[in-house]
Amino acid sequence: MTREDIIKLSKVELHCHLDGSLSREFVEKRLGRPVGKAELSVSDDCTSLAEYLEKFDLPGQCLRDEEGLEEAGYDVLRSMKQENVIYSEIRFAPLLSETEDMNCNKVIEAVLKGLERGKKDFGIEFGLIVCAMRHHSEEMNWRMIRTAREYLGSGVCAADLAGAEASYPMSEFKNLFQNTHKIGMPFTIHAGECGSAQNIIDSVEAGAGRIGHGIAMRGHSDLIKELAGKGIGIEMCPISNLQTKAVAGPEEYPIREFLDGGLKVTVNTDNRTVSDTTMTKELEFIQKTYGIRDDEILCLMKNAADVAFATDSVKDKLYRMMGEAYGA
Repeated sequence: MTREDIIKLSKVELHCHLDGSLSREFVEKRLGRPVGKAELSVSDDCTSLAEYLEKFDLPGQCLRDEEGLEEAGYDVLRSMKQENVIYSEIRFAPLLSETEDMNCNKVIEAVLKGLERGKKDFGIEFGLIVCAMRHHSEEMNWRMIRTAREYLGSGVCAADLAGAEASYPMSEFKNLFQNTHKIGMPFTIHAGECGSAQNIIDSVEAGAGRIGHGIAMRGHSDLIKELAGKGIGIEMCPISNLQTKAVAGPEEYPIREFLDGGLKVTVNTDNRTVSDTTMTKELEFIQKTYGIRDDEILCLMKNAADVAFATDSVKDKLYRMMGEAYGA
């Protein structure tokens, strides 16, 4: 596919963080000052996940009131429209935006309002994923998940666990997510981004429908086979994973191994602004670097629709739109 073909392609994105994907214009407007690109995006010589996470300070400041949250939801869909994303799941951590004036309900409702407005203006179907944070107490995270459960089917589509995986293994959160499973809330888990395959195993045992990143499965053929058999979605974010040094270099990135192993691989941006990327750029990158063929790119998009936390009617619409776009 040429670059033009990839831009035109109907795309589905499942792993996109709201705070890491805000446009420079949005941040400048909210902060009331010019913002340099280096303040928002990592450079090519980023050395670690810790350095990468420093770029979230400024956008975080923009999400401290209802107006900022609503505008952020709208802003991210506007960016996606430019490259023909037709469905997106956008994730954020409601507890990080709570203030004395704004409880968890208000935080979630503000983002949903912006996303609904974006859906209307740009025609993009969406789901909102709420992230429990690893450094928060189980009590705080459970309160947030129970609150978000009230909006399941009304914009919220799932929960997630995000934050410093190396410091807080999944074993500490099994109780939280077993309870999340019991109340009928679907979830994905950031697991295997930092070298521990055990976190992936624990996430699946707790009931995760998808795994964020999953890089630590590399070389574990039995685990790949097990997750492929269960149809668990793998949310890969190639450019971000290389920037955070989830693998030592491009040659160690396991996208080809995962695809050949029959995993439901999806490709995503993770953080459009922090990683200075788009879905188009990600697809071009894997095509050029790993020899991902045109039919495999179409397969990645179909996988994303298959494992999306969306209703059957939304999925049917996506398959229809992709079928038309792909000339099926």
